Amino acid sequence: MRVLFFAPPAKVHVFAQVPLAWALRAAGHEVRAANRPNMLDDITRAGLAAVPVGPSFDPGSFVGEEEREPLPWESWQEVLEFAELRPEKLTYDYMHAVFAAWTLVFQGVSPPEVMADLVRFARSWKPDLVLWDTLAFAGPVAARACGAAHARLLFGLDVIGRMRGTYLEAVRRRPVELREDPLQEWLSPVLERHGGGFDEDVVMGRWTVDPLPSSLRLEVDHHYVPMRHVPYHGPAAVPDWLLEPPKRRRVCLTLGLSVREVLGGDRVSIGDLLEAVADLDAEVVATLNADQLAGIRRLPDNVRAVDFVPLNELLPSCSAILHQGGFGTLQAAVTHGVPQVILPPRAGDWDSRIWAHRVQGAGAGLSAPDSRRVTAGEVRAMLDRVLAEPSFGAGAERLRTEMIGTPAPREVVPVLERLTARCRTL
Repeated sequence: MRVLFFAPPAKVHVFAQVPLAWALRAAGHEVRAANRPNMLDDITRAGLAAVPVGPSFDPGSFVGEEEREPLPWESWQEVLEFAELRPEKLTYDYMHAVFAAWTLVFQGVSPPEVMADLVRFARSWKPDLVLWDTLAFAGPVAARACGAAHARLLFGLDVIGRMRGTYLEAVRRRPVELREDPLQEWLSPVLERHGGGFDEDVVMGRWTVDPLPSSLRLEVDHHYVPMRHVPYHGPAAVPDWLLEPPKRRRVCLTLGLSVREVLGGDRVSIGDLLEAVADLDAEVVATLNADQLAGIRRLPDNVRAVDFVPLNELLPSCSAILHQGGFGTLQAAVTHGVPQVILPPRAGDWDSRIWAHRVQGAGAGLSAPDSRRVTAGEVRAMLDRVLAEPSFGAGAERLRTEMIGTPAPREVVPVLERLTARCRTL
């Protein structure tokens, strides 16, 4: 069969799709990955055939391309809480504000030019299945336009699915004239232009491939296909120093690619983080580039700063990892059974705070309540605990065992074949 992948124009989102794309290719299926022109090198360097759609993406803006003045990320923090799980907070007005704000982001990922190009390619190539990232709604639009089956490939927790059901219940309780759904109001005319109509499959997919350990997932009434997360961080040469066993404990300090390249900069003080790890009885490998280190006069003696090193190669030698709760970083740590110290933003993120809370609840790490206000001393205390107390290593190993017990991408391929045959309308 023919399978078309579509993701937001960010490396971490593209990289999350690569292992399943490889598995499909190895099973004999034809695979294409569509994205903005500036992402094609990352796709082709992963050994996949790339399809350009729309103009190159400006990572300085996360709103619709017609909105030339991007809203500051932090100014949205009171309404960008898809991660809000407390029932008393989930009023109609609150959830409407969340969907209204995030619909601007979704429009930025799938503006009209991208929609048109992806639909045009889908109608020409005629894929049997479209696999689309949680944020990439041009995927289901293109699938509807060409009659393909379609499914989400989750990037992170299914916070949309969790809130969507609650929101629709709240909408149905309102008088008809007062019912609003920003996501439907955006997608309905788009679908009509391309010969389709709106329903909830466009939001949730006919089914969803979920690469999370079952104990970390959110409870949502939906058809999920579990799949083991296989870390991929792009092509890279393993540095010589990483080939040698560490002479003492090793700690990874990373702030992730998304924050560095897309979200507008670091949300914690790098100086404070370096102060926290200074004199720690461990070798600290900090994945920080020159811009991030511009204000640092001197690195602590125990810190090795590198612009980039694949976490999949680094983490097997690490006793702990300090990070901000990004999906790729957290999943890599779970895959390798590494205890975590997580510094998620207080608000305004996708799902980092839930991740952090659940990892801590699993006994696999510790989380700070607010990375903006955490002190170097508090970070150091968390690191000391995670390194000293064996229970954190045991908790991380339990998550790793759970992850390994989840079907690998190659084992998921036959499931996708059966579901595609059942759901496509070609």
